[in-house]
Amino acid sequence: MAESQDDAAMQKTIASIYDFPTYYDLVFGSDTAAELRFLNKCFERFVDGSVKRVFEPACGTGRLLYRMGQSGFHVGGIDLNAKAVEYCNKRLARLQLRGRAMVGDMADFEVKEPFDAAFNTINSFRHLPTEKSAVAHLDCVSRAVRVGGIYVLGLHLTPTVGDATDEESWSARRGQLSINTHMWPIEKNTRKRLERFGIRFDIYKPTDSMRIEDVLELRSYTLKQFRNLLESVTSWETLEFYDFAYDIRKPAKLGPDTEDVVAILKKR
Repeated sequence: MAESQDDAAMQKTIASIYDFPTYYDLVFGSDTAAELRFLNKCFERFVDGSVKRVFEPACGTGRLLYRMGQSGFHVGGIDLNAKAVEYCNKRLARLQLRGRAMVGDMADFEVKEPFDAAFNTINSFRHLPTEKSAVAHLDCVSRAVRVGGIYVLGLHLTPTVGDATDEESWSARRGQLSINTHMWPIEKNTRKRLERFGIRFDIYKPTDSMRIEDVLELRSYTLKQFRNLLESVTSWETLEFYDFAYDIRKPAKLGPDTEDVVAILKKR
């Protein structure tokens, strides 16, 4: 595609999108309300006893955590990106909410006190590059959640029939800040289970504009591969599957064409 004059004039930065928490928070915030409703219904339906403490591995900017804190939960989270964690904690502190996030590896962490529920809803799990790290993550979350608590884990799957929906564009606006986002596939290696995606933020403010470009590397999962992973970690019982419609009334009908899934795991 030919580059327009506006594109050519735009200041370009090759950097991690996670280093720009204000922009990241806006770009990925469109499903927040639906996610929150769904998570609360999952807590009500699947957790033994009450839910007072919630935890998010790969919490990023804490877009879900701070809202849960405003609802009265004590929150906790972990993320590798120090800028995102700082952004999250400043917001929690400003709002005088209980709990904080910490910088750390979601495949190697400990918490001081168990949580009642945990969640990871938007594909962050797929940043774990190997089966070993994925199992280590599930084990870490298992130790962080009490018996009878749950882990809500959502990710995109690779369908084994039909074509996957790989290219996406969307826009987001907050006040005088607007961002157009485009995401496209660069490489898919089913043998190595590696997918590489380009992602671009075109950012428009009253006085200037800029473009941030990044490449995301994600581990791929077919439905069978995901089920096998869950079955290999005996501390979790798989209760139900949903999709990204986040409708607690409608469990997902899984098949070879399934592209997204939300697993409800219960700590044994």
